[in-house]
Amino acid sequence: MEALLTSTALVALAEMGDKTQLLAMLLATRFRRPIPIILGILFATLANHFLAALVGHSIAGVLTQPWFRYAVAASFVAMAAWTLIPDKIDADEPLKAPSKAGVFATTLIAFFLVEMGDKTQVATVALGARFDNVFAVTAGTTLGMMIANVPAVLFGEALAKKVPMRALQVGAALLFLGLGLWMMADLLGWIG
Repeated sequence: MEALLTSTALVALAEMGDKTQLLAMLLATRFRRPIPIILGILFATLANHFLAALVGHSIAGVLTQPWFRYAVAASFVAMAAWTLIPDKIDADEPLKAPSKAGVFATTLIAFFLVEMGDKTQVATVALGARFDNVFAVTAGTTLGMMIANVPAVLFGEALAKKVPMRALQVGAALLFLGLGLWMMADLLGWIG
């Protein structure tokens, strides 16, 4: 349960103002078909984050040395700093659904590719390394992505004008920092 809840909270907050959330808003305003966009985001995230959590889990299983555990903790601290850097997406770039692919396939492919190397994917790798349950991490990070992106798809422009993105980015950064420091304190024996 800890893996699920931690993954959900971290990714939901980290996704605020992230380029994939901006992509969700862009897709919603361009295509105006929320159901296939939401389903495309869901399936792209499940695939991407399952692979990321699996990589993190595999690396953690192979590298059980203390230095690796410190590296995972440090990666959460680094994610805190990275979260404070707002993402941008080129809204003027033309975006059209390929004639045979449709809105769902366009969203699926675009979202999967844009998520590659994104801070939420890197966070999923770190969460996969931190927790033993790849499925709970995948479910949590996917839920976090959906919590952040479904309102972006449904309410797009109105949401962007009302939600203080900077405050959400700072909150996400504090969560990443807290988790990283907690892991380091645990490694040093200061907890428990």
